[in-house]
Amino acid sequence: MSGHSKWAGIKHKKAIIDAKKGKEFTKAAAMITIAAKQGGGDPKMNFALRLAIDKAKAANMPSVNIERSIKKGTGELGGAAPDELTYEGYAQAGVAVLVEAMTDNRNRTASEVRSTFTKYGGNMAETGAVAYLFEKKGQIYLNSHDQKATPDDIELAIIDSGAEDFDLSDGVYTITTRAVDLQSVKEALETADLKVDDAELTFIPKTEVNVADETTAGKILRLVDALEDLEDVTSVHANFDIPEEILEKL
Repeated sequence: MSGHSKWAGIKHKKAIIDAKKGKEFTKAAAMITIAAKQGGGDPKMNFALRLAIDKAKAANMPSVNIERSIKKGTGELGGAAPDELTYEGYAQAGVAVLVEAMTDNRNRTASEVRSTFTKYGGNMAETGAVAYLFEKKGQIYLNSHDQKATPDDIELAIIDSGAEDFDLSDGVYTITTRAVDLQSVKEALETADLKVDDAELTFIPKTEVNVADETTAGKILRLVDALEDLEDVTSVHANFDIPEEILEKL
């Protein structure tokens, strides 16, 4: 199991904790607005919007706020919806970093992302410098402790769903799909009576940089954490592979 796979599970658990604290509230609203802007305000016809609404509900966002965010995206409330941007850069050891953000102020967000890279020992890169190292995929998370099915039945259902791959780490199944198959795989798992904890479109690295030095690994994770903590940043992707024995010390 790669350290990156384990880190994906850790990030997922962290996101759940952050959501319960309300930290993801603003980001969830922005994701709803963007999804509605791109695909319309009907969640039955807009799968990305359904996913965004699910995340908002996980962050305990009231229904009235969800509706307001949808209307902002469709233009019913007037004003401009936030822009969806991507920034690229490098962490220590040549690790590629892809940052997704939503903002109503491009200059502010670019400045914050750049200063965070600099503060934590990384550097920004030109557009296209690292994006080719990642591939857009769907990822679905299942908590094995929340399922009625046996482990064998869970894994058989995952295989039958049309998923590309899956990984089990610390009780969390991370299921990878083609981007276009995310909806169908999620629905197949739910039809098999499995409880889906979360689902998202994300960027998976095509190749990974092995980081076996504990100090370097710590610096990379601190940079990723600092970027994720920025209010306008919705997700951060990095192509590192940290051995489990080192990851567990950090």
